[in-house]
Amino acid sequence: MVNILVENQGPVRIITINRPSRRNAVDRETGDELYDVFRSFDSDPTTSVAVLTGADDAFCAGFDLKSIAEGGTIGRVENGGEGDLGPMGPTRLQLSKPVIAAIEGHAVAGGMELALWCDLRVMAEDAIFGIYCRRFGVPLVDGGTFRLARLIGQSRAMDLILTGRPVNATESEAIGLANRVVASGEALAASVQLAQELSRFPQTCMRNDRLSMLQQWGLNHDQALRNETRIGFETINSGETFDGASRFAGGVGRHGRFSDDEDR
Repeated sequence: MVNILVENQGPVRIITINRPSRRNAVDRETGDELYDVFRSFDSDPTTSVAVLTGADDAFCAGFDLKSIAEGGTIGRVENGGEGDLGPMGPTRLQLSKPVIAAIEGHAVAGGMELALWCDLRVMAEDAIFGIYCRRFGVPLVDGGTFRLARLIGQSRAMDLILTGRPVNATESEAIGLANRVVASGEALAASVQLAQELSRFPQTCMRNDRLSMLQQWGLNHDQALRNETRIGFETINSGETFDGASRFAGGVGRHGRFSDDEDR
């Protein structure tokens, strides 16, 4: 069986963890493949947004502990954690393009860390997050401790990390863990639709604004403002801003309309 499935729908790349017999848990081989797939996505000029999901109504149950019990090894971390390969695969990469997690079923332990690594999370109404590895003494080593706190605040993150309790879609949306909640079975379709919408925007500007937001962590106010200005002028100098201003002057996007089709 192929561990990772890849499909393109125009500029959207759908990446599916395909280990349903293990609830899409990631062993070392799968993590390495997932890393390679995302590196390929980021360097491919024909793709703009990726959607990460899991096969058969499960997102990902984390790292495959059964594979370790059967003699396998834990995912590789290069140079004592200084490289960009994590145990779950791509979780140390900082991509230049956005990734959306389409979550059905359980996104737990390392699977939750994969979802936290993504830029946006679309969650089915009956899906579940949780640091389930709390029960087995398995640490968070794919960014979960800091990404969760940055997303939802330290107090809420501490609750989830210490208790390992399940978090349903209602609570996830309320605390900012899920960006969208959709009907059961609709997470992938809704994520692809969202990805298509993002892919229609001017890409240099969107990616540069995203980069500025990611880089502001660790910068003080003045440093973040200077960095934002530097990156912003790279967008302006690319010609994309002038093109957008010209389209607006020609009547596109008036009254807050987002689709060019609405202006026809």
